[in-house]
Amino acid sequence: MFRVGIIGPESCGKTTLARYLAQRYHARYVPEYGRTYMEERLARGLAPDTYTYDDVCAIARHQIEELSQPAEEDVVFFDTELIVTRVWFLHRYGASPEWLDQALRRYPMDTYLLCAPDLPWVPDPTRENPDIREQLFAQYEQEIRALGIPYYIIRHTGSKRSQKSKVKSRKPN
Repeated sequence: MFRVGIIGPESCGKTTLARYLAQRYHARYVPEYGRTYMEERLARGLAPDTYTYDDVCAIARHQIEELSQPAEEDVVFFDTELIVTRVWFLHRYGASPEWLDQALRRYPMDTYLLCAPDLPWVPDPTRENPDIREQLFAQYEQEIRALGIPYYIIRHTGSKRSQKSKVKSRKPN
């Protein structure tokens, strides 16, 4: 199985791209669990910004479970994965659990598609940081480089991003 992690800051087209690629290549699509988790919290009447460290741990554990599952498909597209969760821990709480760092090494992606924040911000109740997308983008790129995994930066806007993405290859240092 070839694992493709599609990551990037909020509101940069990850889900649209992941769904498109999975459909185009008849591959498995693994949705962003963090969004599902937060939408369930909202449905229970909890305020979006009241999540806790334990909530982010629950998201990470679910992602690890998804990563540990064998796949029958040749290619699997992950709409976000553990790097996003690690960066979120670091951003929100200043530290990432060691078990998450171990899981990043145990269940690596084969490549990443890192979506640039060049699409307009679209607010929704699960999003919270329109002003730090460039900072988060840089942190995601730094995390990929630290793992030594090949990646491609995806830039463009609208449907052209999915259909005719400008892909610039970046090799980790």
